[in-house]
Parts: sequence; C-alpha cells; structure tokens
Amino acid sequence: MKVSVDVDCTPAEARAFLGLPDVTPIHDKYIQSVLSSFDGVASAEQMETLFKSFSPLGDAGMRLFKQMMDIGLSGVPGGSGEKK
Repeated sequence: MKVSVDVDCTPAEARAFLGLPDVTPIHDKYIQSVLSSFDGVASAEQMETLFKSFSPLGDAGMRLFKQMMDIGLSGVPGGSGEKK
C-alpha cells in the first residue's frame, strides 16, 4: 500500500509547523550590513576583499568555491576549468 500526502504551505508556515525559530530579523540585519558595505566599492580588488570578509570560511571558503566552479566548468567545452 502506498500513501501520498501533499502539503501546501509557505516556507514560513513549514518552519513554524516544524518548530524552527524565525530567523527573519537576523537575515534582514545581515543583508542590510552586506548592502551597506557595498557603498563606496569601486574596484574589483575591493569587491573581492569584501566577499572574502563575508564568506563563512573566509579565504578557505573562497578557494573551495573556486575549485567547485572549476570542476563544474571542466565538463563545458571552452570552460575556464579545462586543463591545457
């Protein structure tokens, strides 16, 4: 016997149903701090430094992200991940 149950609810309703905390205020504050720090960024180097500071693992996280992108692009013809 197979039983299927479809639940139609928003993500906020699902979080409340499962008893997960509402992190909307924390998320909004984080996004506001990221957006406010973009003011005055003029060069690519400044942007890279800014992204590294917001990355969860800092420089190691950025290297990991670059490696994942290189692996993903290695299967694409003409992708930057190709070994020459």
